[in-house]
Amino acid sequence: MKSPQAKVAPEAPASEIPIRTREIRLVTGLVLGLFLLTHFSNHALGLISVEAMEAGRAWFNRLWRNPVGTLLLYGSVLVHFLLALQALYRRRTLRMPWREAAQLTLGLSLPFLLIAHVVGTRIEWALTGHDSGYPEVVRNLWVLNPEIGARQAAALVIAWLHGCLGVYFWLRPKTWFPGYALVLYTGAVLVPVLALLGFAGAGREIAEAPEPFLRTPPPPGSDILPMIAPALYAFFGGLVAATVAGRFIRSGLLWSRRVRVFYPNDQVATVPLGFSVLEASRIAGIPHLSVCGGRGRCSTCRVRVLDGHQRQPPPTPQERGTLARIKAGPHVRLACQFRPTHDVSVVPILSTGRNGVTSLVRAGRAQGQEQEIAVLFCDLRGFTSLAERRLPFDTVFILNRYFEAVGEAVEDAGGYIDKFIGDGVLALFGLRTSPQQAARQALDAALRIKTALVHLNEEYESEFEHPLKIAMGLHAGPAIVGQMGYGQATSLTAVGDTINAASRLEGLAKELNVELVISEDLALRAGLDLSDRDRQIVQIRGRAAPLGSWIIPEVGSLVMSRSETAFPQRP
Repeated sequence: MKSPQAKVAPEAPASEIPIRTREIRLVTGLVLGLFLLTHFSNHALGLISVEAMEAGRAWFNRLWRNPVGTLLLYGSVLVHFLLALQALYRRRTLRMPWREAAQLTLGLSLPFLLIAHVVGTRIEWALTGHDSGYPEVVRNLWVLNPEIGARQAAALVIAWLHGCLGVYFWLRPKTWFPGYALVLYTGAVLVPVLALLGFAGAGREIAEAPEPFLRTPPPPGSDILPMIAPALYAFFGGLVAATVAGRFIRSGLLWSRRVRVFYPNDQVATVPLGFSVLEASRIAGIPHLSVCGGRGRCSTCRVRVLDGHQRQPPPTPQERGTLARIKAGPHVRLACQFRPTHDVSVVPILSTGRNGVTSLVRAGRAQGQEQEIAVLFCDLRGFTSLAERRLPFDTVFILNRYFEAVGEAVEDAGGYIDKFIGDGVLALFGLRTSPQQAARQALDAALRIKTALVHLNEEYESEFEHPLKIAMGLHAGPAIVGQMGYGQATSLTAVGDTINAASRLEGLAKELNVELVISEDLALRAGLDLSDRDRQIVQIRGRAAPLGSWIIPEVGSLVMSRSETAFPQRP
């Protein structure tokens, strides 16, 4: 979501500045995260011995106490803190998800938690040349002043938690993230735990060591050192106070110029200049759809401007692109992107329905999220004529045996049965794995389905005049995955061009009287070389670009052509 602006600047897209800001915040955050990772790793060596910690500290100092490392570290701290203040200032409201609130609060508190530790180590070394080694630091924080040691340990854990939240927000939209989330979470927990255990082990070793081991020469004095910590506290505290004061001043200026948004049923929202229509709806408690969360990536929040559209700012490039894609009519705007500068009357085009806004805030995938998935469509060939010659209950029995075989094959391969449509099945892969793994799972499921169908034909050979035959289509690409439906009929499903293309490939398999058609996209993700197979270009209704596909007359032949490394034999 874009930052608040007193006026709309038509000469440049307003999204450029926030994008650059996010990139700078990301780079500085990664630098600080690397520092914490190496620092915690050094602490974890205490599980071995204090001498191991000292040996690791030598490498740590080479990395971070040279001029480049020092400038990079302190520059990142300052820039990252200033960007946190900027985020605090730019927010039009302090209402935010708890993860964002935690990240912002922890980021602002870090300098105040770490000043004492930084002054007592790095700044003391810079001013006096005294380098406090682990024996001295551990003795001071574990033996002599354990309460200070506990505070410093908490500060480092808070810093790590802040970094983990930042990395989470960065990686969450990545398509491969769900497949590696557990590994990353495990590492995020283990790193501080091992560091604290290492520091505790060093503390016990120091406490039990003979007296000569504990003696360290007193550090040389400095007249400047005692004044640095209060000056730093005042500096960072002053920045926070100035930001909060700036928010109050800006709020006063914004509320001096207010905009009214009129809705149906005589509802009115009064907001400061610079707020979007979607924000106005939320502030006034008016139900308003926004599946993508107000980021301009969908059109569900769109409104029709009934009155007052003449003096409003034009759509941004992002808004124009979305409206053009859905072929929106005149005076239609995206509520999340439309920031009126004068009073305006609007009506939301899509209704929230009987359940109102409560249906929009359910947890999990309720609002839908874009993922890279693999899709399998399969259908029995000639089943209609087969069913016509059988009693209805006999048909139901055969269908259920077929659905059972397909369902087990899909689940054993790691997929998810989306729905059964007549005698067809839609299966999804990659809900919690990488796109490459999803493609391999879909291919494995196709092989398992073919094997299961062979067994089904053998088992009921006396019942069938002709063996059951199957047609399958496999495709991979982006889709919106979420809970869809109404009431008890709500379920996890997927929609989008990828689903339509997979269905079209399954239809092509029927037309060509073959068992499987695989899109080039899925074959590429699976690492499957099909250059010796027939290739066709398929036109998909509603899709501008044609889709390359590979024709597989017999699914079982894939076992001989697939790569052992890209697609291993199934058990």
